[in-house]
Amino acid sequence: MPPVSSSLPFFDAVVIGAGAAGLFCAAQAGQRGLRVLLIDHATQVAEKIRISGGGRCNFTNRDLDVRAPQRHYVGQNPQFARSALSRFTPQDFIALVDKHGIGHHEKHKGQLFCDRSAEDIIAMLLAECATGHVQHWQPCSVKNVAFSPSSADRESAGSYQIDTDRGPVAARSLVIATGGLSIPKIGASDLGYRLARQFGLPLVAQRPGLVPLTFSGDAWAPYAQLAGLALPVEISTGVKKERMAFHEDLLFTHRGLSGPAVLQISSYWQPGQPLSIDLAPGVDLPAALLQAKARSRKLIANELAALVPSRLADAWAAQEAQWQRPINEASDKALHLLAERLARWQLVPTGTEGYKKAEVTLGGVDTRALSQQTMEAKAQPGLYCIGEVVDITGWLGGYNFQWAWASAHACAQALPKSPH
Repeated sequence: MPPVSSSLPFFDAVVIGAGAAGLFCAAQAGQRGLRVLLIDHATQVAEKIRISGGGRCNFTNRDLDVRAPQRHYVGQNPQFARSALSRFTPQDFIALVDKHGIGHHEKHKGQLFCDRSAEDIIAMLLAECATGHVQHWQPCSVKNVAFSPSSADRESAGSYQIDTDRGPVAARSLVIATGGLSIPKIGASDLGYRLARQFGLPLVAQRPGLVPLTFSGDAWAPYAQLAGLALPVEISTGVKKERMAFHEDLLFTHRGLSGPAVLQISSYWQPGQPLSIDLAPGVDLPAALLQAKARSRKLIANELAALVPSRLADAWAAQEAQWQRPINEASDKALHLLAERLARWQLVPTGTEGYKKAEVTLGGVDTRALSQQTMEAKAQPGLYCIGEVVDITGWLGGYNFQWAWASAHACAQALPKSPH
């Protein structure tokens, strides 16, 4: 490969991807005095931040235990995230948000949201980039990337030539912050995975995460009418040590199930696996129904509506003839069966709503190929991968943004300055 031309504009680092991780990495590196170029093909910066949290950006989670990241992260080795998360914590990002005077509040389970708008976080990141004198080309597509190893001793760095539709540039370091495949309508692409493959980095298979689940056929027919209904549940999948459970809200849709409970479990669910859902967590359904039988002559559905939403009660009672009668005429066995079905609703999704509805992408660059201290590729000098493109995926609730900030910070602190 021919050496990179010395006449090209030269940067200490080129960051590809102006999302959460890319913006923060560029800002941090620029503020260390590095010459940084940030490139993104989309017309708008940080679109995923803009639409997150209902437009208020759930920017971190106060409950994150940095000593045990595997509690809130998914991947082949969630422990990989521990180093970066422990060096840039939720408290560190909150301090930055406070410094910029952005009002925020805790909504649920440690989840922090902007009081006003996600635009405040975007403006903060752009201001931080400006402080670091980051050059920002957007929209600007990357056409090709080439690496020229140094011809001198092994201690000397090589350099990258990046051909863009605004012309070629060269850099000592290249940071892949391109995100995943989720929500293609806002600009998601597979560029990061293609670059990783080009330089020999192994990939873990990608699939949609934090995504609604779909069901089809006659088995789903009784529940399609429940679209729009939401209720708190316990949802689980897997068995024994592999079992994962969440206590969150479930939402019925026309095509299946959504809501925080389903988005969370979707990152652990494997095709063909059943889900188990307790539709009345914390309620002793058998006892409640037997007590109602002793005192009431109402229909079973009417009594059940005191324990679960009435539309759900009606849908369940309609499934069996023995449940379509006054509760005092029902057998104890029939009531126990009803209670059992509601507390252990077993169902197998046929699929997911795919990347168009997925909040994140599971899988990505194999963490074994990266340094957990610096995010640099072990076998490719000067190449770094941060954020969602890496095989680290957080739970719903601000954990993915915190991984973006933390991995970006780890990378930015490690990026070397070129001698000049």
